[in-house]
Order: sequence, then C-alpha cells, then structure tokens
Amino acid sequence: MTSLIRFLAFSLGAALAMEANAAPETEEALFKTVTDRAERLAESPYEAPAGELPSALAELDYDAYRQIRFRPERALWQDTEGLFQVQLFHPGFLYDHPVELNLVEPSGEVRHLPFDPSRFRYEGDAAGLAELDLDDLGHAGFRLHYPLNSGDYHDEFMVFLGASYFRMVGRGQGYGLSSRGLAIDTAEPRGEEFPAFREFWLVEPGPDDTRMTVYALLDSPSVTGAYRFDIAPGSQTVVDTEARLFAREDIAKLGIAPLTSMFMHGGIAGYPADDYRLRVHDSSGLALHTGSGERVWRPLSNPEKLHLSSFQDASPQGFGLVQRPRHFDGYLDAEARYEQRPSEWVTPLDDWGKGHVELVEIPSDSEANDNITAYWIPEQPLAAGESRTFRYRLRTFGATPPDQRLAHVIRTRQGWGAIPGQSDPPPASRRHFIVDFQGPSLQGLDVDQPVEARLTTSSGEILEPRVQRLPDGDTWRADFRLAPQDDAPADMRLALTLHGEPLTETWNYVWYPDERR
Repeated sequence: MTSLIRFLAFSLGAALAMEANAAPETEEALFKTVTDRAERLAESPYEAPAGELPSALAELDYDAYRQIRFRPERALWQDTEGLFQVQLFHPGFLYDHPVELNLVEPSGEVRHLPFDPSRFRYEGDAAGLAELDLDDLGHAGFRLHYPLNSGDYHDEFMVFLGASYFRMVGRGQGYGLSSRGLAIDTAEPRGEEFPAFREFWLVEPGPDDTRMTVYALLDSPSVTGAYRFDIAPGSQTVVDTEARLFAREDIAKLGIAPLTSMFMHGGIAGYPADDYRLRVHDSSGLALHTGSGERVWRPLSNPEKLHLSSFQDASPQGFGLVQRPRHFDGYLDAEARYEQRPSEWVTPLDDWGKGHVELVEIPSDSEANDNITAYWIPEQPLAAGESRTFRYRLRTFGATPPDQRLAHVIRTRQGWGAIPGQSDPPPASRRHFIVDFQGPSLQGLDVDQPVEARLTTSSGEILEPRVQRLPDGDTWRADFRLAPQDDAPADMRLALTLHGEPLTETWNYVWYPDERR
C-alpha cells in the first residue's frame, strides 16, 4: 500500500468512525479529535503523500487547468437558508496531492465528502478529462462564498489551496497576499520545508450565522498540527486562529502566522523596468506594533540580493504586510487593480514572549512570483517531541493597521544628494531622502508648531535634516541627506515628534550602498 493510500485510508477511516458515533461530537470534541490525530501522527515517521493522479491531470498546464470549472449550482449548502456556500477545486496541474474534505452537519454528524466529477465542467483542452474515471480522487482545495458586497450574490472571500496557503479579502477588495499555516526554515541554505494541510472539516453554519469554522490537519517532515479557523467575513474579514503544533524533529526556525506577498517596484525602491505603471506590488511595507507600543513602518524592496531583516521584540502586539496607497492613480493598472489588494494584520491572542519578526525580501523579475514573506519566530526553538499552541487573529484592512491613531507614512522617495547646479557636487553615494506623513495626529496642526524629526542611523552621517508642512496642509515632510560610511549598510529610523511625544509611526529603512539605483 502506498503512503498516499495509507494516509487516505487512515483519514477516511477516522471520518467514518466519527459518523458511527452514537452521540455526534460537539465542536470542542471535534477539535480534540483532530488534535489527537495530529499528536499520534507526530509519533510516527513522516510519509510523504505519493503523486498518484492520473497522468492526464498531473500533466495539465495552467491554461488547461483553468478550463476545469466548478458548477456554481452544485455549491455546498446552496440549498440551505444559510449565508455561506462552498465551491471546490479540482486536483491537477500544481495541485497533485489531494486533500480530504469532511462536512460537519448542524447535528454534529461528520461525513466524508467524496470527489464527484459531475460537480465540474470540462471545457476546451480539458474536455477529454470527462471521459476518465475520476471517482474519489480527493480535492485540491475549496473556496468560501458569502454575500460580502451585495445582498443577492455570494462573493468568493476566502480560499484554501496548495500546501498550507490560504487567501482572504474584505469588502471591496481583490486577492493579493497569502497567509500560510506555518513556515519552516524559510530562506535557509538547507532549503525551506513546506508543511501542508492534508484534511479539512467544514462546519455548516446555522441559517443566521455570520461566521463559520474550519478545522485542518497539518503534516510535514518536522511537525504536525491541528488548526481551528473561526471565520467572519465583512468589511474587514477576521479569522481567529488556533494552531496546536507537535514536533517530529527539532525545528530551529519556526515561522508563526506567515504572510507571503509580491513586491516588484514603486516608491523608494526604484526598478529599471520598461513599465508605464508607477508601482507594481501586492504589499508596499511591513508594519509592526511592538510590545513596548511603538508603531514601525518598513518600506519593502525588490533587492539585487536576498535580504533578511530581524525585528527583535517581546510580547508583540501585532504585525502585518500593508498595501499603500489605496487609490488607482498610485498604480495606473486597470487590469490588476493593485489599489484593491488587501493588507493583513496578525494580532497575538496570547503572550508570545520573546522572539522576532523576520522579513524576507527575495530578488524577482516577475510580478507573477511572490518574493516577500514575514512571520514571527519564537526565541525558544521547538524540539522533537514537544508541543506548542499559538492563538492569533488575522484581519484584512486598508492603508493603516487596526486601531492605529498615529500618522502614517504615505510616501518615501530618494535620489542623489546633490544640489542642482552645485559646482562641486558630492559623490553619487550621498542620498537625499524624503518621508511624507499623514494622519489624525497631524490634522489641524499649525505650521508654526515645533514639530521635530527623531532621526538615527546605524552608520554614516545624517546631514541637513528638516521638517516642514506641505502646501496641502495635511501632509508633513521630513527630508535629510545621508553620507554613507564606506560600503556599510545604513539602518535608519525616523519619527516626527511634538514636545517629545510621537506624532507618527517610526519609518525604518536600510540603505545598501552596493544596491544604489
């Protein structure tokens, strides 16, 4: 028996066993069942699921795969009076390790959802697949629908598809960045390990419920996990998450609540592309809310070499990848509509103790590739045989993190630090930076108020710092010049203050002289 068949037999057997229970399980008992599964699984050696899809599915290209379409009239729960519906993804193309889906009925009864090819239309280059015997393949994943933007249409607002990836949007937004269940050894020389959700339990909501619950079983060579997602779609879609992890092997670099995105060019990070668009990115910056209460903003870049940045903290209050600006004129892309991409915020629901947020920026030459990721790494590694639980809230939003009252960075630009017409200009390594802020704490602030820049750098020299209010009356600008020290990177921090109190989040940026553009 192959490892995939063993895994699916165990999975289906557990589901059937639950069906046979005289007393249906409560949701708390179901989560314990999934947790017990994960714990037992971690006590056994890892067995990778075998790629046993029919070759006609495994060899599908992107275009042919897109011609397999789910029939909306076959959506799960569409015959009920509830607000939620579920549509399914067909296995094939990149998705060659199907997942098992189970439905939890209002009575608490759990039943396995078999793959049914009649739920799909096979069109164009995929038409021949309709002649194959595709029964009980499993599914690639699923997407959740809800009347998010209007009362008479069930919008897709969340999707689970591929490894432990999932994406979600709030009202008026389009898909952009992704979340993951877990990150292991990201950007390490030995290579990254990608845990995957192997099985899901979808709890059918009641007729008037505006939130729903999904459970998931995660598996990988180093770790297993039981996950609970309490999902509430809305203007800001909110997902309360609990991850119960069990380590098979020692894990030195455990990434909690990973966010993955794309940044090509825009703002401070120029890019030598022949492109009419001002910006091309799903996220423009990393935002942090530290345990000490400081708000930090780090603009993203598309570096020439891989960059890893570490933000040490204790008991963090939150972090996220943010998309700014939020207007079409900032991008000029009428197809991608990058201004509608969601930002996403992670709020710990327990004290996560000491550790750091790690930001990974990977060189990329295509906006089709994700090249940005950020996650929390606990100070204490997870050792083989240990277990740990993390609880956190994921939330979509717009330009600023939830509950932020300090003014935020709306624009960062940089260029050669020479004065036009200067007879003896400085070297090209001298840079002129401008950082513009807007927000409630600056509104109505008179121009003669003694607003100052709190500005530091890890190397080099700061020259000619200045703060001024711009003509629109709402924007305040800090500008300065940086004289780098040889080839040393300059880690800079800047915030506007009034009488020593912060008015703005802290702008943080690392200038690498060898990557001057």
